[in-house]
This record gives sequence, C-alpha cells and structure tokens, in this order.
Amino acid sequence: MGVTLLEQARIQAQVLVPLVRTLQAELGEEQAKSLGALYRQYGEAWWQSQGTNRAEEKLASAFERFAEGDALDYNVVEQTPDAFALEVTGCRYAEFYKALGAPDLGFLLTCSADFPFADGFGGEVRLTRTRTIMQGADHCDFRYQLKRETA
Repeated sequence: MGVTLLEQARIQAQVLVPLVRTLQAELGEEQAKSLGALYRQYGEAWWQSQGTNRAEEKLASAFERFAEGDALDYNVVEQTPDAFALEVTGCRYAEFYKALGAPDLGFLLTCSADFPFADGFGGEVRLTRTRTIMQGADHCDFRYQLKRETA
C-alpha cells in the first residue's frame, strides 16, 4: 500500500501550517481560504476515476480511502440509491492537528475540503454536515443526498 491520506496530511502540514499562518497574517483570513477550487478539481478527478459505479458505492469507496491507515472510525447510517449517510466517531486528522496546536488549520486544510470535493462530483451529490470533531463535536455527521440514477 502507498502513502495513506492521513500520512499525506501529516507531511503536507509540515509545510502548509506555517505557510497558511503567514498567508493569514499577510493577506487576511478570506484569501487564505481560497483552496476550494483545488479541492473541487480533486473531487472531479476522483469521481471520474470511479467509472460506472453507482454514486453511493463511489461515496463509500471515498470514505474507505479517507479512513486508510486507521485515520477514521465511522459508521454508515444509510446507503441507498438516494442517500449515503455516515458518522465519523474518531478522527486521527483532528488528533494530529490538535497536537500541532492548529485545529483551526486542520479544519481549513482538511474538513473544509469536504464541500468543494463533493461539488466536484458533477452535481450528482449534495453534502450536508453540521458538526465536526475538528471543531470540538463528538462526531462528524456526513449526509449526502444523491440524484436517482435512471436505467
């Protein structure tokens, strides 16, 4: 197995945390948050790489990838042609950024990617999430609404 996403996040954080702190100081908070377009492109590329799998299967596969290397503990609440819902109950990304003393940047660099990443799925998916462990909640609540596939 190659480098997990958690390991990638740890490596990137060594450069990104000081860089983003500098950008926040120099450019202001809003300019430092302009990573959305990049995350959307990642979402588009990933979605297309999943071929003809059904949307809920693609989403399940994404969470398996994000959870590699024991990065996430999660429970699937619903997986139907119309919805994919899960709750993350343990997050090593959050633990890592908290240990760095930068949970706000963990949210910016990791959690804030979820919405533009889902936007990259070509309008097939709408994400709702009201809480994250990174921001102090006891779990993250991911709710994806899927367009019905037609035969």
